[in-house]
Formats: sequence, structure tokens, C-alpha cells
Amino acid sequence: MSLHPVPAPEIPETTARVARAAFPKGCLAMRVRDELGVLFRYADFAAAFPTRGGPGLAPGMLAAVSVRQFAERLTDRQAADAVRGRIDWKYLLGLELEDEGFHFSVLSGFRERLVTRGQEQVVLDRLLARLSERRADACRGSGCGRRCR
Repeated sequence: MSLHPVPAPEIPETTARVARAAFPKGCLAMRVRDELGVLFRYADFAAAFPTRGGPGLAPGMLAAVSVRQFAERLTDRQAADAVRGRIDWKYLLGLELEDEGFHFSVLSGFRERLVTRGQEQVVLDRLLARLSERRADACRGSGCGRRCR
């Protein structure tokens, strides 16, 4: 697997329309994407992936899947099935409704690569940084007068 920079995916129009019809009030995965945008970018994982070799799945997508997997306490197989079959996950990841997903073993391979390259903290650090940015933006826009860090 190698890392080839690609822009973060926009949410396909059909995926957005179907997800909003299925979840008129939204759901956690949709709110995460709407409020935080794309959580992880290819550059966040550049140290763990070579630039030569065959193209692999976007590590940012795999990181987002790993976060949702943890939040929902899913096995690798269940998380891969969620990517394949759940509209809210497709919305979060910016996938077409027809996207077939990936084999569940990709997730353990992704985690192993992060650990062996000393990059296991990247997912948590990037997530916390994005949440802090969001909090600071909300604080600035609210006029609450609190000091936000």
C-alpha cells in the first residue's frame, strides 16, 4: 500500500440526499461530517505510508472508520460492513451509495502500520486538534466572553 495525495472527498449529491431523507434530523455521523468536515487528510499519515507502490485506501478514511468503529464498539468485520451498507457512514466518509467498501482485514493492517511506524498517536492528536478548533470557532462566534484555548 502506498500513499498518493488525493483531495478529501466531497459528499456525493445522491448520498447527501438519501442520508437526509433517511435521517431528517441528522445523526451522529452526519453531524460529525457537517460540523467538523473531513477529520483526517493524507498529510496526517505521510510518515506511515510510502509514496511508491500500488495505490491503497486513503488512510484518512481508514482513520475515520477506526474512530467510528471505536465509538460504536464494532469489530473490524462489523465496521467494514457498516462502510459497505450504512448510509450514515457513507455520508461521513464522502462515499457514493454504490461504494463496495473494503475487506475487514484492511483495518487491522492500517492499525499495525501506524504502530510499527510510531504514528499511533496521529489519529487521537488530529481528532483532538479538530475538536479544539471547532470549540474555539464556536466560542468566538458566540460572544460569550470566555477564554477559549
